[in-house]
Amino acid sequence: MEEQVGDFDLPLCANTSHILVKHYALDLTVHFDRKVISGSVVLFLQPTATVEPEEHDRNKLRNTEQCSSDFPSVRIAADHIKLSPEGHFIFVLDCCDITVSKVEQVDVKTLLDAFPGVRPPDLIQSLVSMPSAQWRRQQELFSACGRSPGVEQDGGPLHFHTDRWSLQVWKEGVSSPQDFPQALRICYETRPTGGSVRWTNDQDNKACVYTAGSPINNRALFPCQEPPIAMSTWQARVRAPCDCVVLMSGEEQVAPTEDGDTNLLLWNYYVTMPMPASTFTLAVGCWQQVPAHHLPACGRGWRERRDEFGESVPLSSPGGSSSDLVKVSRLHTGSEDRTACSDSSSQHESVSVPDHSAMLDDGFPCSHGDYPCRFIERAVKSQRVIPHRVFAPVGLLQKAQVGTVHTSDDNAVSRILALLPRCLAAAQAVLGVHPFPRLDVLIVPAGFSSLGMASPHIIFLSQSVLHVGSSLSRENSLSLCGSRLCHEIAHSWFGLVIGARDWTEEWISEGFATYLEDIIWARAQQLSVPDAAEQSKLKALLRWRRLSDELQNSGEELQILRPNMDKTGQVSESGSSTVKHALNPEKSFLQVHYLKGYFLLMFLASQVGEQQFIHFFRLFVKKYHGQLILSQDFLQMLLSTFPDLARKGLTLDTIYADWLDRPRIPKWLHERSAVWSEATLVEEVKQEVAKWILLSHQGKGRKRKRSQPKVNHKKVTSDQLVLLLELLLEEAKLSASTMRVLPRAYDLHNQDAEVRHRWCELVVKHRHAPAYGDVEHFLLRDQAMGVYLYGELMLQDDGEQQALARRCLSLAAEEMDQSARRVVEEMVL
Repeated sequence: MEEQVGDFDLPLCANTSHILVKHYALDLTVHFDRKVISGSVVLFLQPTATVEPEEHDRNKLRNTEQCSSDFPSVRIAADHIKLSPEGHFIFVLDCCDITVSKVEQVDVKTLLDAFPGVRPPDLIQSLVSMPSAQWRRQQELFSACGRSPGVEQDGGPLHFHTDRWSLQVWKEGVSSPQDFPQALRICYETRPTGGSVRWTNDQDNKACVYTAGSPINNRALFPCQEPPIAMSTWQARVRAPCDCVVLMSGEEQVAPTEDGDTNLLLWNYYVTMPMPASTFTLAVGCWQQVPAHHLPACGRGWRERRDEFGESVPLSSPGGSSSDLVKVSRLHTGSEDRTACSDSSSQHESVSVPDHSAMLDDGFPCSHGDYPCRFIERAVKSQRVIPHRVFAPVGLLQKAQVGTVHTSDDNAVSRILALLPRCLAAAQAVLGVHPFPRLDVLIVPAGFSSLGMASPHIIFLSQSVLHVGSSLSRENSLSLCGSRLCHEIAHSWFGLVIGARDWTEEWISEGFATYLEDIIWARAQQLSVPDAAEQSKLKALLRWRRLSDELQNSGEELQILRPNMDKTGQVSESGSSTVKHALNPEKSFLQVHYLKGYFLLMFLASQVGEQQFIHFFRLFVKKYHGQLILSQDFLQMLLSTFPDLARKGLTLDTIYADWLDRPRIPKWLHERSAVWSEATLVEEVKQEVAKWILLSHQGKGRKRKRSQPKVNHKKVTSDQLVLLLELLLEEAKLSASTMRVLPRAYDLHNQDAEVRHRWCELVVKHRHAPAYGDVEHFLLRDQAMGVYLYGELMLQDDGEQQALARRCLSLAAEEMDQSARRVVEEMVL
């Protein structure tokens, strides 16, 4: 694959065309005193078939091979297998900021009894290819083999070398992937500054750690194969202090056990659905589960209704969603595990035959590899709400913020538990069976870099979504929290169970989740069709304004949804590739992929009808769950499902040209934005803005002792209030009296973070010193949203504002996300 690697491109070095990791078995210990995670990972490998390329492809690779690394004298063999100077095959893993102490071959003799008659060289392949009906027995064998000793031969362990982005392993005398050891143990330790792991303090000032979801994914947590095509399962044993909870991607809630060798608790998790290693998630801290008695009244007794597909959607909180930590939720599988209780002498088939005979609704078979699939489990289809829990620091549950103008977050955390069943039921009504058997939600520390992050079985939520609002409409005040929950829940389908085969196509995950969050949240609110349509128009206008602003203030190369264009999905002959612009710090704060992808889906829905489009989503999920896709997979199925689109001039090429491969804004979007601007909810906002502008003009020249001008204000929703403040931001000047009245009129201090962010922008623009405390509070508490406020403070050329920016940076620097901190320091220092 001929491609120029830029300074901001992330290399994916693993040679997945030669060997694939089929399973990871991690054994880790968390050390808060040193801010490291130590232990080992056992990799169960499967060689892949090597295809002899054409000669001109060989020459091209020699010239453009990515990740050649700084290993001395590495050469490429005729079939593009990376060899050492002595001719040994080199197994390459993605790795960064990890200290590797040893790599050894694992003795697999423990598997001999489990696979009688199988030759030792074939034992691992027999293990990784066990049929899904025996998934629990397979997990037991992975565990037993993972704890086996290393093979001592040739005087010691395997040879290895690390460079900035990779770990390279080789064995003397082995020159092909087929002869390479198929079970390796890597002993290592993370580094405190590694980009994949975030060490910080929680809201109670207690130490915690979580995986950061950074641009480098998990390669600083454990050596792995980062190209998304490398789908694998995993299991993990994690030791942590006794006062900590370990939350992780895993299919069952677990009860910790005491580790006999230490004073630590041992937590065991596993995953049976093959997924990219980047989706592995870990969080360890002194968090507490939100108990059921904290549920506010609005979280109880929701009525049942029917969706448009005739399916019952109960909206009551399921018993057990707030069960004690030690209770276990069993994994639902596509078939019963007949060998779960058998001993090591039980006989197993040495070669599995994947069973794709199970048919889903609408005639779609499961097209993925063999694993326990919830989509074909009959019992799961009646499970409208999966078991779920919410975790947060104790202080957010027990301590009210007494003596401040800001409301307590106590009820806010509980409201997430109340909202979850509504959002989960709505999501399943829209998209079908939930791909995962359970869900944990964790309120992460203030330094978390976004409002949320979805991973298998766990969602991280920023504390910024907790602010449930004021004494105004309570349901409206839940907008940010509810819509963000729906966004992250939507990722279970688009981003996790269906992933992008090329990470440059970020819109497949983020654009889809942004589009679906509105549909799911409207259903969770039980809005009527007209009300949902009005809310959708207002949301669309807000996003249009945001997209227009971003396109005016970002480079064109960051505005393209398919930057690799016709080369999207291509990799080098070794399987390595790059993710364009992934390390560009500016990109992490842009939402172009969210917004432009959202508008593309809105455009397509307008062409076929929204209900038909939603039904198509369900069909697409049934066909492609468990797989990685490219844009054309979705678009081609859409075009074939709705042949009338061709008569409208819509083809794959026209969609690429108008939406995916160019930075400009399509004509349809310009035209539709004018329609959104005339929506009823928007017109109500414009009328309110006119009152404020008139008030501001009347207030000019008034003496301080005279009474404040009065105006009757219409009650508005949170989204309307965001638009109102944005329109006021376009005014060159607002009077001091207007700035004093505004926060009282709408109780701005007690609104959600989106509203308060716009208020802070107004304060900075008009140098409204009495409200500088609001800006400071926002920058310290809502760090996921406050980055650009620093820039606005510095651009005002006002000494007091610049001093405020520097003071906030000094107070927040230690807990800030690394990428955000670098960007802010460039602005401020």
